[in-house]
Amino acid sequence: MMLRLTCGSSADHPDRARAISAAASAARRGDLILVPTESVYALATDPFSVRGVAALRKAKVQSNQVPVPIMVPAAATMNGLAVHVGLPVARALMASFWPGLLTLLFEPQSTLAWDMPPDAPLAARMPLHPLLLELLRGTGPLAVTGANAAGMPAATSVDDAMAQFGEAVVLALDVGELGAGQGDAGARPGGGSSTVVDLRGSVPELVRAGAVTVTELLAICPDLVDATGGSLPQ
Repeated sequence: MMLRLTCGSSADHPDRARAISAAASAARRGDLILVPTESVYALATDPFSVRGVAALRKAKVQSNQVPVPIMVPAAATMNGLAVHVGLPVARALMASFWPGLLTLLFEPQSTLAWDMPPDAPLAARMPLHPLLLELLRGTGPLAVTGANAAGMPAATSVDDAMAQFGEAVVLALDVGELGAGQGDAGARPGGGSSTVVDLRGSVPELVRAGAVTVTELLAICPDLVDATGGSLPQ
């Protein structure tokens, strides 16, 4: 049976510390947990746990050829996960937009002991949600993906997520109903999906437009190009 822990939206909620500790322990065991992000709930687990990643893929009905995105508690965490993190463009993007709605694609370190497809990028982001950030500081990187099945709407409440994933989730951190821009100090109005930029090539490539605009990106990396070879979206 899933353990549902109410955390509230305030940092001084009386059960917050206990809930985060329980969630961290569950994630380290390779259990599947439910966490709040900027505007929706997401499934999370230890990315270095074969059991955990297998459970996440099973819940999402994904093959082992699908890379799993991760979230990190700080930009410095990337030093042990990816190569070329020290490049000026990588440092500048992380300094400007992390925490926030910018996902960066890196080349993973070859020594990482995890079950990810070969030659796949490491997709990483530092989230804004204060509860998730606090959890990440206790666990280190987590594999995190939206708590909705393919073709289904995003889960903005624990009940929404549980209707889709049921007993696959061991523990849920419940902060109530989420919505665009809710739950985050500094969240952008309207929330939205994260912008995705690939840093593996000789120049940064825009893979997906999102909450961080092209104008904002160009101010940091003027050599940004569109990954499809077309014109950058305005």
